Amino acid sequence: MERTICLFGDSITWGAWDPKRGGWGARLRSYFETNNIEVEVYNCGVSGDNTDDLLQRFKVEATAREPNVIIFAIGINDSQYVNSKDNPRVPIEMFQNNLQELVNQAKDFTNKIIFIGLTKVDESKTMPIPWDKIKFYDMDNVSKYNSVIKNFCQKNKLLFIDMLDLLQNEDLEDGLHPNPNGHKKMFEKIKKFLIDNNIV
Repeated sequence: MERTICLFGDSITWGAWDPKRGGWGARLRSYFETNNIEVEVYNCGVSGDNTDDLLQRFKVEATAREPNVIIFAIGINDSQYVNSKDNPRVPIEMFQNNLQELVNQAKDFTNKIIFIGLTKVDESKTMPIPWDKIKFYDMDNVSKYNSVIKNFCQKNKLLFIDMLDLLQNEDLEDGLHPNPNGHKKMFEKIKKFLIDNNIV
């Protein structure tokens, strides 16, 4: 039976800094097509998105594509803070509420809902980020938000793919986004998980 997978996320989902292969999502699509596996993959990643942003567009985009598998890879931009640690883009409590609302909406389309955990950052390059000097990513916040996702998935019996220990600093292009090798590592782990759990 043909599967339709929608990937919802941010610039890492979209495939930033993997110019030849298009990121882990495009690698996943290429793998299915190359191996004649009947799976359509739609990449709905948008650079800069957090859960607030995703909620504004999720229902329309999912309705247009009718997925029977939904993969959320979102949250690292929620953990970003502006100027000071007590000013996160999306506070933890709101982040938890947003995750619940995303799942509530996703269940209108499918019960096969998967969350991909957050990837590490290299603080020597993200404190602050060079392209916007008032914005910061640190491992303390990334770990906290990742734990929220993981605990949320356990509570709601959803599948979770942990990424926090997968990448090293040399796998990060700019301290935040994976380089081609980082995307390759993510693709391989996600592909194996989908196969091992009979999602595809």
